[in-house]
Amino acid sequence: MMKRILKICIVIAGLFSFSGCEDYLDVNTNPNGPDALLQPELFLPQIQSELAVAVQWDGRFTGFYTQNWIYASGEAYSLNLHSNPLSDFYAQLWRAVYWSMGYNLSDMIESGELNEKYDFVGVGKILRAYGWQMLTDYHGPIIVTEAFDSEKRVFNYDEQQVAYEEVRRLLLEGIEALERTDGLGPDESGLREADLIYQGDRDKWKKFAYGLLAINAHRLTNKSSYDPQEVIDYVDQALGGNQDDALIRFEGTVSSNTNFFGPRRGNIGYYRQSKFITGLLDGTNPVFQDSDLDGADPVYEGQHVHDPRITSMLAPSPDGEYRGIDPETGINEYEAEEVPKNFWNEEGYVGSNPSPQIYFFNNDADFPLMTFAQLQFIKAEAAWIAGNESLALDAYNTGVEAHMDFARTYAPDADLFDQRRALYETNKELFPATADELNLSKIMLQKFIATWGWGFFESWSDMRRYHYDLDVAPENKVYVGFELPETFAPANNENPAYRARPRFNSEYMWNQEALEALDAFEEDYHTYETWFSKSE
Repeated sequence: MMKRILKICIVIAGLFSFSGCEDYLDVNTNPNGPDALLQPELFLPQIQSELAVAVQWDGRFTGFYTQNWIYASGEAYSLNLHSNPLSDFYAQLWRAVYWSMGYNLSDMIESGELNEKYDFVGVGKILRAYGWQMLTDYHGPIIVTEAFDSEKRVFNYDEQQVAYEEVRRLLLEGIEALERTDGLGPDESGLREADLIYQGDRDKWKKFAYGLLAINAHRLTNKSSYDPQEVIDYVDQALGGNQDDALIRFEGTVSSNTNFFGPRRGNIGYYRQSKFITGLLDGTNPVFQDSDLDGADPVYEGQHVHDPRITSMLAPSPDGEYRGIDPETGINEYEAEEVPKNFWNEEGYVGSNPSPQIYFFNNDADFPLMTFAQLQFIKAEAAWIAGNESLALDAYNTGVEAHMDFARTYAPDADLFDQRRALYETNKELFPATADELNLSKIMLQKFIATWGWGFFESWSDMRRYHYDLDVAPENKVYVGFELPETFAPANNENPAYRARPRFNSEYMWNQEALEALDAFEEDYHTYETWFSKSE
């Protein structure tokens, strides 16, 4: 049935001819662009911006799977989002990696080589690796080895192993390029002005590369080849503190330079925080409930002390309380004054430019691509898997404190944040007194908090590595408080989603034979387990 629907006939007609003015128009021998490569600094800002927007764009949908947030109507969006191939709505990262960045990134790297601007070569390879990593974690099999072969019109897919190996190769080459002492430095090359993330700081870019190497290696916890010490070593060479966080800046003056999650863009007006994240921050999730803090919140009489980060990250309801919504019922269980505001701190579904803003959901807010706290929780999990409980506890504590500091910069009331923090950090469940009191659930739930709202592919990859806690005894659950919907859409065949479909406008229209080899026309293709999450 689906195959019949997708057999599309394209009629291309209309050839235009012009006469006269040939000499005036003949400025290039190449009709598609300039003969000479542009300087690399002319490529980089647009490439970085496209990558960040693509992560945000597709993160809107991945965020449903991880219950970062829920659509206001609830059941309108469940775990069947990628059952429909007749849409590009959720495939912006695909478009960015292959088209917006695509040959532009290749040209930037080549131009960097030709002009002895080797810092652009290093940054370019690292950005390409980041794109491959996010894309394969999101879609599963992707096109890597044939991706930029200009002689081809149809392309074969590579399994994830190939993508993972390519990410590692590019990162090591990127680090090597950044360590070159010949050629032009960041001041002379133009990197300092063009770089929207690290303003040309080579050392921070190398740390970013090591962070991505850690992510790449740590995804494979279900493989017999997994090496936790390798992951720990990579993290130790990566971001050294919040000052090294990879944040891409937005000007917020017009739509084209505005944060995709900002009110001017209007993309998340119907989204509301989930009960899952709210429970992690309001003191009701049992993993972080300390009876000594019951009834001690300085604002909400009779309630457990709230995590101070709640005011930075989440939206209050009009009555001042913090609530989350359920993926099946949405806002329908609440009276009007109980419905959480949108992430622009306003009632309804639109926004302006709120003050106080909520987290990084403003027009000019910087958006994270990697953080120190995220990597510390990766280190904590790797150490815990290795049986090094003391190292796991140290990395865990460091990660919690780092994200507390990160969130404080968004606190609408810094004094209240500090008051709550002083109370909450006496929480024996949040900060175990000894290493043997730490457990995997605490690590992964704090990592979820630290990557909430931006690390969509990281959170979804983690949940898939632990197979959504399906068929796990309650006492062994990792994501305590997270519940899948009771009923999946028929297309899911009673399974949760594990991958996004490839982009319709390029793959389902023009690359159908390659999709046939993947069984990607099957209605439940989006539930096929990804390679990295399989136990081997």
